[in-house]
Amino acid sequence: MVDALTTLPPVVQIVLALVLGLLLGSFLNVVIHRLPKMMEQRWRAECAELQGQEAPAANYNLFFPPSACVHCQAPIRAWQNIPLLSFVLQRGRCSNCQGRISWRYPLVELVSGVMLAAFAWHWGLGANWLWASVFGLILLVLTMIDAATQLLPDDLTLPLLWLGLLFNLNGGFVPLEQAVVGAMAGYLILWCVYWLFKLVTGKEGMGYGDFKLLAALGAWLGWQMLPLVILFSSLVGVICGIALMLAARHGRGQPLPFGPYLAAAGMLAFLWGKPIMAWYLGA
Repeated sequence: MVDALTTLPPVVQIVLALVLGLLLGSFLNVVIHRLPKMMEQRWRAECAELQGQEAPAANYNLFFPPSACVHCQAPIRAWQNIPLLSFVLQRGRCSNCQGRISWRYPLVELVSGVMLAAFAWHWGLGANWLWASVFGLILLVLTMIDAATQLLPDDLTLPLLWLGLLFNLNGGFVPLEQAVVGAMAGYLILWCVYWLFKLVTGKEGMGYGDFKLLAALGAWLGWQMLPLVILFSSLVGVICGIALMLAARHGRGQPLPFGPYLAAAGMLAFLWGKPIMAWYLGA
């Protein structure tokens, strides 16, 4: 059914992908905001259970309660949920209390829309577009959550890993055996780095979520692409870290989340990894 959309004119495919991306971006904002709170809710319930106390009621999820302003809790009306346009019409402020709306909301919508449109321009609205969109949107959510909370939820990293293996079941990006080895190698590489750093310094240099994210990227891209992903993520991390320190937004001792750099490197490798590897091997 998805491949049938490739018969539409290319411009129509790109516009459809853009609109769908903007709408999905609005939902992704809900996931980015609520998933860490849901994780905290589960953690509190587990702690209460271990202490023999009654667990608090699980009354917070992706669909309940309805969306509201984070400042005054005024319900968000339908017209205030229109991607990008509602932010512009409200001039970046809540229409009820005039509290500032985070820049994250229009940014996620814009990136989601442009990303899906770019994929449609490259592949058309076929199966490749669908897989690339799933890959890119999950990485976008992980990037924003990790940047805000320094958490990479298992609720996203593990499905991303299994979807990568499913994608490569019939050789979507690489043969399945390379994807399986990539998942194993991706986890073990950062696991070894973590323990080596901890043994040398006595400190934890990264979280377990980073292991799982690199394992997921290995499942999608195969083990041969992992050195390129690690190189890209390290370069992006160094550049962003220096820029943040120069802007005085982070001190030298403050931790920086590594997930966004892994996600960016994974997307670069997904789109241009094979041509880069071919150029390098042929050089």
